[in-house]
Amino acid sequence: MTSGREKGGIHSGGQPGLSQPAHGVYNPPLPAGKPIGPGRVWRFLSMEIAVLVKQVPDTAEVKIDPKTGTLIREGVEGVVNPEDLNAVEAALVLKARHGGCVTVLTMGPPQAREALLETLAMGADRAVHLTDKAFAGADTLATSYTLGKAVEKLGPFDLVICGRQAIDGDTAQIGPQVAEYLGIPQATYVQEIEIRDGVLRAVRRLDAGTETIETPLPALVTVLGSLNSPRLPTVPGIIDACSSKDRLSVMNAADIGARAEKTGLRGSPTVVWKTETPKSERRCEMLKGSPAVQAQALAAILKKRNLS
Repeated sequence: MTSGREKGGIHSGGQPGLSQPAHGVYNPPLPAGKPIGPGRVWRFLSMEIAVLVKQVPDTAEVKIDPKTGTLIREGVEGVVNPEDLNAVEAALVLKARHGGCVTVLTMGPPQAREALLETLAMGADRAVHLTDKAFAGADTLATSYTLGKAVEKLGPFDLVICGRQAIDGDTAQIGPQVAEYLGIPQATYVQEIEIRDGVLRAVRRLDAGTETIETPLPALVTVLGSLNSPRLPTVPGIIDACSSKDRLSVMNAADIGARAEKTGLRGSPTVVWKTETPKSERRCEMLKGSPAVQAQALAAILKKRNLS
């Protein structure tokens, strides 16, 4: 895989004043007399990880605004998107192995703050709430642009982790679109993650099996629910998350330098023309007679409806 175009908002662990190769991997000098083996030599000074999460409606009955074609979120209890919790857990595991900092970002209305508090209670170091009326009604492209601008503003980061998809939209487009905006490699549908010598090794789930890929950092991955079991927030973690004022910050469009014509409904090229709930009708027909007669009648009905 290639790393794409260069972007300033994400990096691979280098320090200010140290040269960064075009591929974005920092190779620190080795102690005198230490041999250099095959490939790159990598030693993390600290690993900066960004996790993108979304608050989704905690209900099976999602309501749509008939005028805008967007989800009605007011008055509906929200939860952290399930696979986004797997992304947070993956980030916390990598931090425990390599050191560093985990930053969680979300874009949403004021109530989305609750989702960020949950991730802080799980162990994330800081959280950023992107909220602005200008963000309302965004499709996946406008959302990815906003998140990408925030990652650039808050970075540099070594790794960006997302859940595969949100349960309210089921598009699986945010992760790939953010990676494209940042110009970094991406690995989607990931069920195993390993980082060694500055290289991300990911096992992707495919329809007919798995695929193992490697790419240098910085990179973005979208993870599956089978990757891990997210930890539960602890009581001390909840207390600390709710009482710490400096761990959760709020940013608007101006703060991240987002252009108005690329955010919200104004920046969304996709439009929902119509939504409706399919009508479900059931009719019951009782078959009479002996089992043999009922079987013949059923076979005739199935044949007539081209179901045999």
